[in-house]
Amino acid sequence: MTKTLTQHLQAIKDSKRGIFVPYIMAGDHDKGLDGLFETITFLENSGASAIEVGIPWSDPVADGPVIELAGQRSLAKGVNLTAIVKKLQEQRTDVPLVIMTYINPVYQYGIEHFIDDLAGTSVKGLIIPDLPHEHEDMIKPYLEESDIALVPLVSLTTGIERQKTLIKDAQGFIYAVAINGVTGKTGNYRDDLDQHLAHLTELADIPVLTGFGVSTAADIARFNKASDGVIVGSKIVAGLHEGKTDDIADFVSQGSHFKK
Repeated sequence: MTKTLTQHLQAIKDSKRGIFVPYIMAGDHDKGLDGLFETITFLENSGASAIEVGIPWSDPVADGPVIELAGQRSLAKGVNLTAIVKKLQEQRTDVPLVIMTYINPVYQYGIEHFIDDLAGTSVKGLIIPDLPHEHEDMIKPYLEESDIALVPLVSLTTGIERQKTLIKDAQGFIYAVAINGVTGKTGNYRDDLDQHLAHLTELADIPVLTGFGVSTAADIARFNKASDGVIVGSKIVAGLHEGKTDDIADFVSQGSHFKK
């Protein structure tokens, strides 16, 4: 079955527009979780293709300082995965939501229970950066009958054969990690990055989105040439926290209206 997230993003790609996925940290709002859908609606109205919703965790190995601090602010409000799932059950969105979490909170929640509780919500994708491909069988059986896609991450150091393995039968999108390191680093792109992204995009049957360090209009233009769109985290999280909503709305609108 072709999942909703795949169909939705592929339609944007087919329309020759760039895909733009902003990242937010659930609970990092003056109202805590009560402000989650306020932020989602704001980004949806600004034109986001989909929205990545981060789950706060005490050991966020893939997160840079901006997102790590956002997670700490959320945790300080008592936000956890159980509360986030309950909040996501309260309201639907027109754009798909993609949860970004680590395997430990999901395991503690109960993997089958977690997937079952997301049924009927707007969550259509799942990113778990610390779950190796070899251990995806922990969660994939529970996703087979669901409308949730498990999004694979492909790094710069991933060889061609490994890339083929990771993207085989993947749904949703391919998360192409643009740097070796954590989120938020900018200006440290390798010289062969564009070639790597272009080749990965040729290999994949579903959209390839570039993330980690994407923060400028120039980044959006560059990565839309080499891949199908971008994921932007630290810039969005920092802007929302600092109250720069007009700047963020303009940035999201610009990214989502990028013409190929």
